Amino acid sequence: MKKLSVCLILFMVATQSLFADIPIKEKEALIDFYHSTQGENWTNTWDTTSEATEWYGIKVENGHVVEINLFRNNLVGTLPASISQLKRLESLNLAFNLLTGELPETIADLSRLEILKLEMNRIKGELPSNIGDLENLLELTAFNNFFTGTIPESIGKLEKLKILNLSSNSLKGTLPNSLGSLTELEVLGLFENSIEGSIPTEIGNLGKLEELVLANNRIGGEVPFEIAQLSNLRIFQIQNNKFDSFNNLRYVDETQFLVFDFDGNDKKSGYKDINFSKTRMADTKFEENPSDVDD
Repeated sequence: MKKLSVCLILFMVATQSLFADIPIKEKEALIDFYHSTQGENWTNTWDTTSEATEWYGIKVENGHVVEINLFRNNLVGTLPASISQLKRLESLNLAFNLLTGELPETIADLSRLEILKLEMNRIKGELPSNIGDLENLLELTAFNNFFTGTIPESIGKLEKLKILNLSSNSLKGTLPNSLGSLTELEVLGLFENSIEGSIPTEIGNLGKLEELVLANNRIGGEVPFEIAQLSNLRIFQIQNNKFDSFNNLRYVDETQFLVFDFDGNDKKSGYKDINFSKTRMADTKFEENPSDVDD
């Protein structure tokens, strides 16, 4: 009888573990996030007394939180350091909200993260110096915030990155040479910052790059010859900077471009005129879920 009781208890423990909601640390991290961003006032809020699998914007696989999608959900407040407890998180979309404060350095502990979307918020401070620890990151979009400081050198460790858009912030300093290590990069948007120095020659390593937008900065020197190596480039905007020379652009095949803008360009008639801010908005809208769109 005693053996039967022990077996029954073990069976019950195993069953509870198998069908458990999510680990307690992950649930605590989500509740902390909820309170830190005024969850009671969200457009789509959570019933924190129910299982996390039922919460809006949360995706759970194999008993762990793998996705948070709270796009345009009236989040107000700061991103707590405890976000790092979501060790299995692969996608974090907090775009088009009212987040403030600084991005916690602990976000770099999310080693499985592939998508990080923070655009159209009010986040300030510097990008974490250890952001390169997000070794599986494929997309980092944080345009239209208030980020300051320089682009961390560690950005070059994100060797799987395909999209990097930090446009419309207050970033300064120079473009790190380590950008040349992002050989999978397809989109690089740094429009409207206060970036100085010159374009590093390592830019020529980005053979898959399709969009390079550096307009409205303080970049100077000579446009490097290595730009001509970017045979997949379709959108190239470097206007409103402080370049000394555009001589190397004569080696560029202009026919490859859909958009080609630089100071003194008198051949715009052959290229599609484009409003960059509208382009960024359209790209973001493309990623909306149907349930996120207001009727």
